[in-house]
Amino acid sequence: MSRSHAPAVIVFDGVCVLCNGWVRFLLRHDRQRRYRFATMQSAAGRGLLAQHGLDPDDPASFLLIDEHGAWTDAQAIARVLAGLGGHWQRTSALLDAVPKPLADRAYRFVARNRYRWLGRREQCIVPSAEESDRFLDP
Repeated sequence: MSRSHAPAVIVFDGVCVLCNGWVRFLLRHDRQRRYRFATMQSAAGRGLLAQHGLDPDDPASFLLIDEHGAWTDAQAIARVLAGLGGHWQRTSALLDAVPKPLADRAYRFVARNRYRWLGRREQCIVPSAEESDRFLDP
């Protein structure tokens, strides 16, 4: 994807261990710096969730906002991977092949159980100095 596009924004649960792992993965693999991040606990994240009809107090919410619109659940994950390009784009095509209702049920199952399986952090992710420009509310 071209750097001329405005960065896409990902709103994620900042106290979720799995979600933080996902963001760390993206920080490592997003060489085009396509994605910016906001925790759902921040003012920016809460505002974006509410603006797109999602409950800011529902920790299962995951939102991607890009130049084409707003995306949630499994579809958001697939679009994020596609935005990374290369073999991640091919992986996203596999996710897109799964029927949406089934993919969203699987996403919701993981979202409902992730705290129990992997735990929670006491505080939201604190970006390093090199990463702070990637976060809306560092």
